[in-house]
Amino acid sequence: MSHTVITTTTTTTRSSGDGFLNMGYTRTIPGLLKIGQMVALLVAFLCVRCARGWPSWAAFQYFEVVSLWFLIALLIFFLMHLFRLQGRMPCINWPLTEFFHYSVGTVLILIASIIAAVKSGGVSALVVASVFGFIATFLMAVSLWTTYSVTCGVHQTGAAV
Repeated sequence: MSHTVITTTTTTTRSSGDGFLNMGYTRTIPGLLKIGQMVALLVAFLCVRCARGWPSWAAFQYFEVVSLWFLIALLIFFLMHLFRLQGRMPCINWPLTEFFHYSVGTVLILIASIIAAVKSGGVSALVVASVFGFIATFLMAVSLWTTYSVTCGVHQTGAAV
């Protein structure tokens, strides 16, 4: 009687992505989009904040509030991904939350950028702020599309139709 012996060897390696920080996220497309959005919103906010002689006080106060609010929200989402906090809070649907954030943010930052462009009055810092607002709007629209395809896109199942 012959016997066959099968041995399986399992090795476990720990990569740098398994630690406390998920530094690999900063090199992914969603991570790079978030970094780009944060930089664009920070530059836009600082341009408005440092500008002298606002032609329309209310318009640029709105621009400041919207850009700072979404900058802080993006920083929170970025830190959540960086420290892997979504896994510790499974009661929240994070892709849907980010989709909602991007949908509202895209619309509000677009409105703020249009108002800033119209009301800039030739002040160069305010024109630059509106340009960076449009850049942030574009990056948020790309993120909205990518989170839509993750959250609401067609999901493949093994079931036959």
